[in-house]
Amino acid sequence: MHFEKTFVEFPELETEKVILRKLQMSDAPRMFSYFSKDEVTKFYDLDTFTSEKQASDLIERLLNRYNERKQIRWAIVLKETGLFIGTCGFHAIEEEHWKAEIGYELHPDNWGQGIMTEVIGAVIQYGFNEMKLNRIEAFYDPKNISSGRVLEKNGFVYEGLLKKRFFEKGKFVDAAISAIIKDNF
Repeated sequence: MHFEKTFVEFPELETEKVILRKLQMSDAPRMFSYFSKDEVTKFYDLDTFTSEKQASDLIERLLNRYNERKQIRWAIVLKETGLFIGTCGFHAIEEEHWKAEIGYELHPDNWGQGIMTEVIGAVIQYGFNEMKLNRIEAFYDPKNISSGRVLEKNGFVYEGLLKKRFFEKGKFVDAAISAIIKDNF
């Protein structure tokens, strides 16, 4: 069980600009503040939120999936202000294959500041060094240029396009896949 340490006590990570900590129900109002914006959900597999309860429900699901050893999702909190601004973490964890999928989102007020590049760097470092992952992959909408760019900055290599990979918001959509392998980290 190479992930044991991860699922015993929630790990806190720190970068130059942010602290990555366990999500809390008190993060729901801020999570709603960005998931209620169409520009955030445009490339996300969630409909735009219309109530704060949707954020609370999502936090509860993420925490439950952590308890089930299926996911770890960190809250991203600005060091300077203590403000919750997004999440990042691993889902689709396949312990038997030593791999996981990374996912993330950030409040639009914090786009273009290098924060997510920094966060992903810390999360993949944790994945390789502490969880002993061999492969970390990311699926993203090929039209989401910013997402592809932030992955590339962290050493992810584009592997291809999966036609009609996901059914989201009533239609089939393509997915780009990028990955980073421990040997190349």
